[in-house]
Amino acid sequence: MAEIDKLLKFAVMQGASDLHLAAKTRPMLRIDGSMVADKQSDGEPLSVQAMTQLVGEIMPPRAKEELQQNLDTDFAYAVAGLGRFRVNVFRNNLGVGAVLRHIPGEILTFEDLKLPDTLKQFCGLNKGLVLVTGPTGSGKSTTLAAMVDFINRTRRDHVITIEDPIEFVHQDKLCRISQREVKEHAQSFKRALRAALRQDPDIVMVGEMRDLETTETAIETAETGHLVFGTLHTSTAASTVDRIIDQFPAERQEQIRTMLAASLKGVVCQTLCKRQEGSGRIAALEIMVVTHGIGANIREGRTHQIVTSIQTGKSLGMRLLNDDLLRLVKDHSVDAEEAYSKAMDKTDMANKLRTAGYNAGSAA
Repeated sequence: MAEIDKLLKFAVMQGASDLHLAAKTRPMLRIDGSMVADKQSDGEPLSVQAMTQLVGEIMPPRAKEELQQNLDTDFAYAVAGLGRFRVNVFRNNLGVGAVLRHIPGEILTFEDLKLPDTLKQFCGLNKGLVLVTGPTGSGKSTTLAAMVDFINRTRRDHVITIEDPIEFVHQDKLCRISQREVKEHAQSFKRALRAALRQDPDIVMVGEMRDLETTETAIETAETGHLVFGTLHTSTAASTVDRIIDQFPAERQEQIRTMLAASLKGVVCQTLCKRQEGSGRIAALEIMVVTHGIGANIREGRTHQIVTSIQTGKSLGMRLLNDDLLRLVKDHSVDAEEAYSKAMDKTDMANKLRTAGYNAGSAA
């Protein structure tokens, strides 16, 4: 057992999502979204030597070389009985630091996460592009894992995932699941995505559409009759469309708008909120189903009208983030102040809360 396993076991027992380590400082945990000191450490900061040994013991040779060359590295680390951890090791002004995110060994299902049926409809598509977006730490990977698991239980397809690193490990059920890790099984997202087309896929999940070529290939893959899932760090459906198009040079944007209008089938934007009572967090979702009207908005550069289309598309399972935040407040799942803090359009959220009779402090 590696020495760091003791810290990881304590972190998991405390319900932490992340363990933060750095030389000359005490370990810290992120619990329900907030940073708290690791009380097990007795106030003793980690020495430079101790920190180097802690991470060095679990780093694969490839990661050690990458840390030496690039000053940071990502890899996955598994501990029996605890699950897997997504690890980032980096150099900072104090020496070496690391953040280890816990990935539970058991994949949470649609039912566990109480995800809406609209996401099941996305999982039933034969082709097209579906994006799950949100800020770092918003639960995108957990939602995508639930969607892949639902496909695995209900379809008979070949699913290829491209991740950096592999987080949730899927076992074959009705589907064949091929999981590839960037830097371990593929040089990059874009190379792995291009290679996937020669691997007889039905569905491809791209862990992150982080550059223009990966984005373009994902759109092309969706256009050629495959179902593609991807992620972006955007907070609303409209900003997701704008982010994709803005990646491309101005002379190509009209073409990309046309391609995206035809291939994009849905966007799920999510953020995690602290529960009002007890521990844990709950996701608030914005959901866009690309209808003929929304496709026309994308194609003609009228993304500012997407909000109105989502508002009028409730019967199709669409919802705006602020409406879902208000629902969680009314359900007593989160308090009004938390909902206000998570809203992107705070003026609109404040008005909604006041109309519903809630005082959100700074929203009042």
